[in-house]
Amino acid sequence: MIRLFKHYVPNAVLLLGLFDLIVLAVAAEMGWVIRAGQIGMLVEPVYMRLPQIAVFVATLETAMIAVGVYSAGALQSLRFATARLIVAVSLGVIFQATIFFLLPELTFWRSNLLYAMGLSIIGLIALRILLGKTLGSQAFKRRIVVLGAGTRAQRLKTLSQTPGSAFVVVGYVSMSEANRVIPEAIARDAIYNLADHVVLLNASEVVLALEERRNSLPLKDLLRIKTTGVHVNEISTFLERETGRVDLDSVNPSWLIFSDGFSSGRMLSSAFKRLFDIAASLVLLALTLPVIMVTAIAIKAESKGPVFYRQRRVGLYNVGFDIIKLRSMRQDAEVAGKAVWAEKDDPRITRVGRFIRKVRIDELPQAWSVLKGEMSFVGPRPERPQFVEDLEQKLPYYAERHMVKPGITGWAQINYPYGASIEDARQKLEYDLYYAKNYSPFLDLLILIQTVRVVLWPEGAR
Repeated sequence: MIRLFKHYVPNAVLLLGLFDLIVLAVAAEMGWVIRAGQIGMLVEPVYMRLPQIAVFVATLETAMIAVGVYSAGALQSLRFATARLIVAVSLGVIFQATIFFLLPELTFWRSNLLYAMGLSIIGLIALRILLGKTLGSQAFKRRIVVLGAGTRAQRLKTLSQTPGSAFVVVGYVSMSEANRVIPEAIARDAIYNLADHVVLLNASEVVLALEERRNSLPLKDLLRIKTTGVHVNEISTFLERETGRVDLDSVNPSWLIFSDGFSSGRMLSSAFKRLFDIAASLVLLALTLPVIMVTAIAIKAESKGPVFYRQRRVGLYNVGFDIIKLRSMRQDAEVAGKAVWAEKDDPRITRVGRFIRKVRIDELPQAWSVLKGEMSFVGPRPERPQFVEDLEQKLPYYAERHMVKPGITGWAQINYPYGASIEDARQKLEYDLYYAKNYSPFLDLLILIQTVRVVLWPEGAR
């Protein structure tokens, strides 16, 4: 994997993205040339059209990222990828139309754009037909050796067999575990030189997956492996990189303290984040005011009660604040103010409420909380005080998610479907800790772009 601004990108995804950029640029130029030839227009040198080509490529690539063209599902299924590509190109047309309205000199004419869009779809699908099997082959997967043969090693084995996995396990070494569950593991005593064994397997990385590390770390072996140029990682770091979340089953306080992340030297990025929140919340409130007003009328017409719903949430440093949402449930949804988890097909949700929850319209008034500085656009979702008290008792490190400002959307929201249980909260906490640990403006931008996918395909919305 390649690390970009503290966030890991699989090699196959990065390579495919670079090829896509080339295909889009070629499609944009060919669209212009074809249309110019049809009307007898002189074709000027390509550098005269670089701004328009750059905008075309940037808008379509952004749309492709937004709808999940580079997700594991799209990399594994051509049908899935084709459907997402068509949606992405359609979304790109909307982006291009918006830019044409604001800065017409930076976009193609509609006739040029039609050809460029058609060629883009053909080129992008053809590229995936040609590279489909290659991208999922062993050539792009890292070869790792696992030191351990217990339940932690089994987790790595299971992860390596999931579709879209970026690594393959080429060997297991049993380190005298009492609960050995990997039958093919080779006993450490049967290997004369572990470093030579790793090199012979052509491994690029060794992952330490011991069940018990006290007085059992093979320091001499690890040092020799490291000096051969092979990376050595423990399972917590490895799982963080491969899954995009902090694995609560393997982490310990010392790992959180000494591992990379939770940087305090981000004053400039925090200031930029706040300026973006102010500007974006003002624009969003201005643009969506008609939508909010129409929705408010629909809510009032369907059921009795206030249009807006205030709810107490826990924010930065455990400070409470009130968020404002468009009411999507009956007025008597919570008796005596007692917090209740939302359920699938929750009967308390109104017909209007079900729709606005699916398309996230009910969240729009939260832009006011962002403007006031109580929330950010990107961050862990703020929870009810009653839930927080319960979750802090049951989940380790839950309080640490309150060390960053809560947000309207977040890393957990784009990676995990809506959940309303302790286990769902645990899964989302792992993503929230990853965000808090690896925050960067790049990660914020990635989350904002991919939120489009969550709105278009609202999986699990309740």
